[in-house]
Amino acid sequence: MIKNIKTALILILIVVVMTVLPFAVARGAEFSGTDDAGSQMVNEIRGEEYEPWFTPPLETALGGELPGEIESLLFCLQTGIGVGILAFGFGYYTARKKYAPDSDS
Repeated sequence: MIKNIKTALILILIVVVMTVLPFAVARGAEFSGTDDAGSQMVNEIRGEEYEPWFTPPLETALGGELPGEIESLLFCLQTGIGVGILAFGFGYYTARKKYAPDSDS
């Protein structure tokens, strides 16, 4: 039991360090989206303005960009589905080990 608590505390500490470290190391840095960084890099390499070759179907159907709140909602929904799948997988493998028939008997 003590070993499990020790492992959990170490993992929590690692997560906290991984969360705080980028802000401590890159103090004053601008954290912008990767889409903007990618288009800026293409502009530098090609020497001309980047023009996307694909328009998302939902933006085409609505006739413009999605409002920020809807984008956030869809992102949260995607995150929730992903976490649900991961949690199901972890639970499945944990239960499989726990309820497996003993081969010793």
